[in-house]
Amino acid sequence: MIDKKIAELINDQVNKELYSAYLYLDFANYYEAEGLDGFAHWYQIQAQEERDHAMMMRRYLIDNGVRVTFDAIAKPDKTMKKHDDPLHYGYEHEQYVTSLINNIYAEAFKLHDFKTMQFLDWFIKEQGEEEKNAEDMLRKFELFGHDAKGLYSLNQELAARVYTPSTTGPAM
Repeated sequence: MIDKKIAELINDQVNKELYSAYLYLDFANYYEAEGLDGFAHWYQIQAQEERDHAMMMRRYLIDNGVRVTFDAIAKPDKTMKKHDDPLHYGYEHEQYVTSLINNIYAEAFKLHDFKTMQFLDWFIKEQGEEEKNAEDMLRKFELFGHDAKGLYSLNQELAARVYTPSTTGPAM
């Protein structure tokens, strides 16, 4: 069994990961309404990855004798008026999630919970990738998204993204 504080933090993170999926589906809805199906597709896959993260954490808790509890998922509150608004919000959100994972890791370190630290190592690396992807999308939009042809090409690029479940992360 893991420490009660760690269990609470990870359980809370399960709910935050599900919120992330909800937020990214909201971004996908925005892009669908704007006719940018490639951007919508990219965020649908992003939502699936966030759901996967929640399931990995859920499984970790269950495997360690912790009962998982779900909270209500808040309605996303972002107002999107420009095509790059979700990209900015997404980047900020990934930075926030990184801070949450880091806080759990710091607590595990303080308690010498090496098993949880090892479990979180994958998420630390994943968050680095998530932030880089979000920043890269923002940069590409700033470079190409204000031109109709550039926006079209970027939309096509994002439409080509393929969902691949993690084969290196913790088991779901």
